[in-house]
Amino acid sequence: MSFYTWKTDRLKRYSIVVILALFCALFLWVGQWSQLPVFSNKGEPRALTQGSDERSHVALTFNISWGTDKVHEVLKQLDAHKAQATFFVSGEWAERHPDIMTVIQEGKHEIGMMGYKYESYLELKPEQVSADLRQAAQVFEKLGFEDIEWIRPPHGHVDKEVLKIIEKEGMQAVQWSVNPRDWENPGTNNIIDQVMNEGSEGDIILMHASDSVKQTPKALEVILPGLQQKGLKLVSITELVSGSESETSQID
Repeated sequence: MSFYTWKTDRLKRYSIVVILALFCALFLWVGQWSQLPVFSNKGEPRALTQGSDERSHVALTFNISWGTDKVHEVLKQLDAHKAQATFFVSGEWAERHPDIMTVIQEGKHEIGMMGYKYESYLELKPEQVSADLRQAAQVFEKLGFEDIEWIRPPHGHVDKEVLKIIEKEGMQAVQWSVNPRDWENPGTNNIIDQVMNEGSEGDIILMHASDSVKQTPKALEVILPGLQQKGLKLVSITELVSGSESETSQID
């Protein structure tokens, strides 16, 4: 083999290696870009699922649609550990329990809504969804909670059409990134383990304060100090997304 032939073959091999390296780098860059947290997608409505992982913040959220006993136990634990949370409540529940709404507000917790009747929006016609949202907004306004920004669709049921209606009504849908399914009462330790193992920077943790939960208040005795010992600050949804990019989910 002549020197020139050997040199040409070597250059070809080198070129192939360079091209492959560039391709891999491009692939990784595109993958990283697709994972960047965003709050919107070129006007396509999305549901908020997680805050930025660049700050040591985590949002603990509680759904309430019925009952009055467990919410006080949950509030007691939050107060004991100086932790802030966001409570998503149905308009119907808020209307029946304005005194508890005041207690939640006095604890400096954030209020979000779950519509008025807490019926799945996927089972309602678009005009019924709009009517439910407006009825809920009127209730919260009468109670002194004006311009509520966050809504968790009842049962977490949502599709693109529902998201568009929510956006049209001037609100942002909020889902979650950690769900210990505490409403199933899977065991206090199971609730604790799932939150502690999965909870990290930027997470939105879904829990409940309706009377269906029997183990949640006890679990919070460990979860609240446990998250704080991990260096995480428990904040509202508003603070979680304030000043940072947030991750949203694409709804098919």
